[in-house]
Amino acid sequence: MPQHPAPFTIGIPFIELPVIESTNNYAMAMVHEGLAQPGMAIMAHEQTAGKGQRGKNWESGRNQNINLSVIIKPGELLIANQFALSIATALSVYQFIAKYAGADETRIKWPNDIYWRDRKAAGILIDNVLSQSSDKNNVTIWKWSVIGTGININTPTFPSNLPHAISLKQITGDHYDITALTHELCNILDEYLHLLFEQNSSTLLDLYNKVLYKKDEPVKLKKNNRVFEVLVKHVNAKGQLIVQHGMEEIFNHGEVEWLL
Repeated sequence: MPQHPAPFTIGIPFIELPVIESTNNYAMAMVHEGLAQPGMAIMAHEQTAGKGQRGKNWESGRNQNINLSVIIKPGELLIANQFALSIATALSVYQFIAKYAGADETRIKWPNDIYWRDRKAAGILIDNVLSQSSDKNNVTIWKWSVIGTGININTPTFPSNLPHAISLKQITGDHYDITALTHELCNILDEYLHLLFEQNSSTLLDLYNKVLYKKDEPVKLKKNNRVFEVLVKHVNAKGQLIVQHGMEEIFNHGEVEWLL
């Protein structure tokens, strides 16, 4: 069923910081201190200890990358459908990067990295705040979400331990105004998050799968010590990757590693 429109606008208010350890940590502190507002966006020109997937750090030199965290109240979105928020965010970042790097070679790599060709241009990390209701039903309430986005923009080169990273500057040769691009990204996020609140998330899932990285192509995956080749089929509403190799198999996020 359609949701009620999101009761916020992404980027209002907009907090711009010169340097910080992690925009997601800053945003979560605002939530826990009762200072958060739905739609609040926090950007930093430099990030020294950014958070990535699986506990990895994501550092960013001054004015090199977009370091953005936005705070939302999920409202009537179902906890069981948390991946829909990831889908809406990934589509937003995909659209943003595709505008500059080209849609033909920009893809969403499951679950929510953005790739240009075979190189990572952006990553997303969503932190959720859940609590239990005080009534006898003891229902889990999805209170807040902090959507963290890191996009490689002006980085001229990457260290050897990041062989698959790429920036917009490397793709286009241009230098960009980080603040202006961050405002632009907020506008796109606002558009997709309102779509999520206003209509069935299956529409967004269809869009996501149309730009899925390596869709209908063979890839190598690693699970524990097992390396195997599969054909990428699609991602379901639960956020599970569906692959084919003799038989259909389903993987949860974090269960397998891509070998590029």
